[in-house]
Amino acid sequence: MIFEVWAPRPERVRLLVDGATLSMERDDDGWWRADVPVAGEVDYGFLLDDDPTPRPDPRSRRQPDGVHGLSRTYDAAAFAWTDAAWTGRQLAGSVLYELHLGTFTPEGTLDAAIGRLDHLVSIGVDLVELLPVNSFNGTHNWGYDGVGWFAVSETYGGPAAYQRFVDACHARGLGVVQDVVHNHLGPSGNYLPLFGPYLKDGRNTWGDLVNLDGEGSVEVRRLILDNALMFLRDYHVDGLRLDAVHALHDSSSVHLLEELAVEVDALSAHQRRPLSLIAESDLNDPVMFRPREAGGHGLTAQWSDDFHHAVHVALTGETTGYYADFEPLTALQKVLTRGFFHDGTWSSFREREHGVPIDLEHTATWRLVVASQNHDQIGNRARGDRITEVLDEDQLMCAALLTMAGPFTPMLFQGEEWAASTPFAFFTSHPEEELGRATAEGRLAEFEKMGWDPAVVPDPQDPQTFLASKLDWSEADPDRDGGRHARVLDFYRALAALRRTRPELVDPSFASVRCEIDEASRLVLLWRRDTLVALNLGDAAAQVPLTGPLVGGELLLGTTAGPALTSSGDAGAGAGAGAGAGAAPADTLILPPHAAAVVAPRA
Repeated sequence: MIFEVWAPRPERVRLLVDGATLSMERDDDGWWRADVPVAGEVDYGFLLDDDPTPRPDPRSRRQPDGVHGLSRTYDAAAFAWTDAAWTGRQLAGSVLYELHLGTFTPEGTLDAAIGRLDHLVSIGVDLVELLPVNSFNGTHNWGYDGVGWFAVSETYGGPAAYQRFVDACHARGLGVVQDVVHNHLGPSGNYLPLFGPYLKDGRNTWGDLVNLDGEGSVEVRRLILDNALMFLRDYHVDGLRLDAVHALHDSSSVHLLEELAVEVDALSAHQRRPLSLIAESDLNDPVMFRPREAGGHGLTAQWSDDFHHAVHVALTGETTGYYADFEPLTALQKVLTRGFFHDGTWSSFREREHGVPIDLEHTATWRLVVASQNHDQIGNRARGDRITEVLDEDQLMCAALLTMAGPFTPMLFQGEEWAASTPFAFFTSHPEEELGRATAEGRLAEFEKMGWDPAVVPDPQDPQTFLASKLDWSEADPDRDGGRHARVLDFYRALAALRRTRPELVDPSFASVRCEIDEASRLVLLWRRDTLVALNLGDAAAQVPLTGPLVGGELLLGTTAGPALTSSGDAGAGAGAGAGAGAAPADTLILPPHAAAVVAPRA
């Protein structure tokens, strides 16, 4: 077995493997190698110069004793896959579901999550998006403090359990998107600077900058590219969510993201299945998903936080911090029809102009991934509270309609489909007391600008903060809380079925989307071709006149409050008005407060 490591900084590197210490030979590019007659899984590490403490492999596939311990070899090719017939899932038309393995089930493991996959199928999920799974220090973590990019955390079950999970997803028709973090490394267990120039001068929000364009950056970029290809090739993953790509500082002639797109496209062509790259970007710049032929990076899609902010403000009325610019209902209208709200406009939170317009004529709407809730927007609140706390059933269903019947690629966050009441707070388990204290203090500082009360912020180091964030699956029982959770779950299932049967709800053309709003009554009318998604966000009942092909139309779906179709000559009639022989066709939609409905021309 050949052991190798890129380590241009030390003058001497020795291999500690299976209890023995062996010399390694260096080539001109800074790679050290040793051929050792061992088989099977063995523990190993690297001794740098005269340091007596072995360091883990930067490309370690397993860290059974944590990020500070020895690495362990793992042969991913030995897994017995059963997904030979799997042809993948394209992002267009799909529904994503974001989950955190540690809180998704009581056990918090990959194998336990397999037992909940049939539930995801029942609500119309196509792609399961996992928060980062790479090795981190401690017993639980969001995943963004990882240091072992190639090692699946043993807390979740390690690489073999990861392969079992992906295989089980494919068996149920579910694709897998893996969240990966290449813009920084966690604060504990990062030994990369001992090996070589993996980092460079400067910092982003989370730590030192990764060296993407300085001396030695060719090998650093190769580390990132190989990590991405590992998930897609060795672990059969169907796509990657690229964390905070705006924090990738790269002045190279070819940006790392474009280089990644080129290599992933080649792998996709070879494997004959779609492989998606989804950027989380704070730039509001369509260069992310613009094809390389048109001067873009060529990624598949990107998250749109503007959608979340517009929906959140429209439903909750909260306007602190970065929500301030989204207060008028016209913000929601702009997002639904133009993709971004900030597309060169002034951002009061950033105190500068922000964003770039989307080319609506040549861009597919599905290239924006949107959510009314996600791990960031819940977890980065002071208490990690969900909108479930402040919205009624109908309002929660309005959020679902805007997300899943709107023009973009919808993403659900674990538990939202049954109005989960459990929070999703920020949690850590740093063994280092000083680091834990600094993390808690940093969280308090972050909330100052949002105007949130620091007294209500849970201690991220308190184990109860993590335990309280675990989903309570029993909430979906019809007997819980008067059946509220079960009714919301039924609505999500009905909405998912509607997406599968109504092609206009997944039409990728911006030209097929039209939106009208009434600021005074807080009425939102969203057309998907000739189908109307009508939402009454106000506190008074509303009447919506129907015109054209919607006269005599069909009520496809309604929220709990019971919207109804009637004719203008019989405003008090129920949902069946206009359906009887000789009756006037329904030309009015009655929407109770907070109610919403989907109305389509009658076939």
